[in-house]
Amino acid sequence: MAAHDPLAHVVDHPTLELPWPVGPTYQLELHLPNILGFQITRFMVMELIAAGLALAVLIPTVRHMRRNAVTKGGFFNAIEAILLFIRDQVARPAIGGHGADKFLPYLWTAFFFVLFSNLLGMFPGFASSTGNINVTAVLALSTLGVVAWAGIQEYGVAGFFKNLVPHVDVPKPLNYFFWPLMFVIELMGLLIKHLVLAVRLFANMFAGHVVLAVILGFIVAAQGWLFYLVAPASVAGVVALSLLELFVAFLQAYVFTFLSAIFIGSAVHSH
Repeated sequence: MAAHDPLAHVVDHPTLELPWPVGPTYQLELHLPNILGFQITRFMVMELIAAGLALAVLIPTVRHMRRNAVTKGGFFNAIEAILLFIRDQVARPAIGGHGADKFLPYLWTAFFFVLFSNLLGMFPGFASSTGNINVTAVLALSTLGVVAWAGIQEYGVAGFFKNLVPHVDVPKPLNYFFWPLMFVIELMGLLIKHLVLAVRLFANMFAGHVVLAVILGFIVAAQGWLFYLVAPASVAGVVALSLLELFVAFLQAYVFTFLSAIFIGSAVHSH
């Protein structure tokens, strides 16, 4: 399949690919149900799994930290280190002081959801839902909602939109012309920043998996004696790129969280 359509590995389907044949008919795909006209798709299942993994990691870790003054155990130490890194090196510098702590639940949840969504694509039969623009668009809209909520909580509805426009030291008559123009530009900029947030995550994850699928497709396309030359080179290339994809999975989760924190910080601090 990779040889004919590499994109088949990275687009959404109403089926789940099985890593090995099962059943008397050696089934390689599991067809997902259609519930009252609503088709369940592979990426939906991946999102539920990623959300479940995030909850399975965060809830026990937070409970453990509340019960113990000093975190014990390699797993809890590793997760706590990530949580404290996001708090001390991302949220507080970008948003400002201890006021950033009220946004930590969103930032922590976003980080682990994006991370697990990215990592699921590394396992046979699974997929990275963040390789779909619809998924990353909803994530970006979630950040936009938090940004708007933070600004409105801080300054009120009118104050939030007023603070979009930086102060410009121009004569007052000219300000009547420049302020509406700058307001439209800044409002478009706010929307474009979150659009870029969605496209950045989508493009990185989508492109990486397409490259892996194309390289694997070379094995299927190779004929005759070329197969024995192409197959080892393709496998070695996929292994190397998979290690890079593992790094990119963590990097893109960090970048999404970092940019979200910056956007929230810009909303709670006027120009």
